[in-house]
Amino acid sequence: MKQYINSTSRQLTLWFDKLGPYQVNVKRTLVLLTVILPLGCTDFVEVDPPKNTLVLETVFDDPATVESALANLYYDMREQGMVSGYRGLTPMMAIYSDELDYYGFDADLTQLYRHDVLPGNSITTGWWGQAYHLIYGANDILQGVEGSNSLTEGEKKRFKGQALFIRAYMHSLLVSVFGDVPYITTTDYQQNNKVSRTVSANVYANSIADLTQAVEIMENLEPFSSEKVLADQYATKALLSRMYPYIENWELAEAVSSELIQAFSLEDELDQVFLKGSEETIWQLKADEESPLNTREAEQLIIQDVPGQRFALTDNLLEAFEAGDLRKEYWVASMSDADNTVTLFYPYKYKAGLNETESLEYSILFRLAEQYLIRAEARAHLGNLEGAKADLNVIRNRAGLPNTGATSSNELLDAIGNERRVELFTEQGLRWFDLKRTGRADEIIGNLKPNWKSTDVLLPIPVTELEANPNLLPQNDGY
Repeated sequence: MKQYINSTSRQLTLWFDKLGPYQVNVKRTLVLLTVILPLGCTDFVEVDPPKNTLVLETVFDDPATVESALANLYYDMREQGMVSGYRGLTPMMAIYSDELDYYGFDADLTQLYRHDVLPGNSITTGWWGQAYHLIYGANDILQGVEGSNSLTEGEKKRFKGQALFIRAYMHSLLVSVFGDVPYITTTDYQQNNKVSRTVSANVYANSIADLTQAVEIMENLEPFSSEKVLADQYATKALLSRMYPYIENWELAEAVSSELIQAFSLEDELDQVFLKGSEETIWQLKADEESPLNTREAEQLIIQDVPGQRFALTDNLLEAFEAGDLRKEYWVASMSDADNTVTLFYPYKYKAGLNETESLEYSILFRLAEQYLIRAEARAHLGNLEGAKADLNVIRNRAGLPNTGATSSNELLDAIGNERRVELFTEQGLRWFDLKRTGRADEIIGNLKPNWKSTDVLLPIPVTELEANPNLLPQNDGY
């Protein structure tokens, strides 16, 4: 056993020496597995790695260890970077667009809110680094699983499918925020040190290729988790469905969203939609076993005191709700100051705050209502106006609203855009990405934010990355 531990220590030392300064400032935190093995060396793989770490590729022959590696990536998505965490896309792009006002004093958040982001902004720098950290982890799993002689074919498919999904998901977020970005598919640090940016069209194409492969790999596998906390074939299809409108492939957008609509059911009651057991959830990030027991979204967005709030819904968004819209009743709440002279409104989709003793809500990343609206948009573009109206009305009727009065294709597309705004508000920056995707950012944000510039449709490449690797130049326009 002592010889085995010494050998493992030497492997760790060699591994750290091998990594070197990975381009795009990816932090490689590796598992230093403490081995307490009174029962023999086989117990090595039963030791759970600590959170926020990657697992050595030398132990990818055991399924439990690969599952731990993937669990670490999911944990990272929940706690850091763009996907969730305190500075995730939900609050940050909501203040960047027209969903939330910002009342705090953090300089980096203020830059986003006022549209004067600097290339050294710690939020965007953190997004870049953490996204590529996750991509590196996904590539490490793909490489390790592919080379394994012990995993079954079913296990390999399950692990490869998830890793491909994570790689594609993070690249899809990076390209939406930064434009042209490197598409990384290797753990070779020498190659990654010199990587250049991939044009956006190819980033989308590569992401879709990864997702398509993942679907093929996972197609006939059983769902990975009853809680929908692992990226299975359904989560992969949901991301594909979301991405097809970006490349205006409306036929595939309709086809994939239809598969999901057949596989899942909408919740009838709006107050059930964001609970962890919601029928319409396709993929969500599990709450921590320690703190918070529920979501970072509730922790950040529920106003506890006025003054003292950081975020509040904009008047512009509140005015977008039609009279009688139940979403405003169930998914929006308010808080007033002690004198009742100031009342502010906040997102109340997630209601379980800091004082809960059990997990009631998980952070939902894909849900079925979005798929109805994707299919409605696809059908409107394809000329199936009756089908588009039918999908739109499903979402409107659940919110207590009558059928749409839109008749023409353009009217329907406008109505679908408005419906997306009030159905999907403060969810992973979807409002911002819709404005950017449809070319309406200048029109909408330009009339609301005095500092808005057309070049603000992209955020700056972090200056630290440009300094570390000149192949990433030039900087995005406007910075």
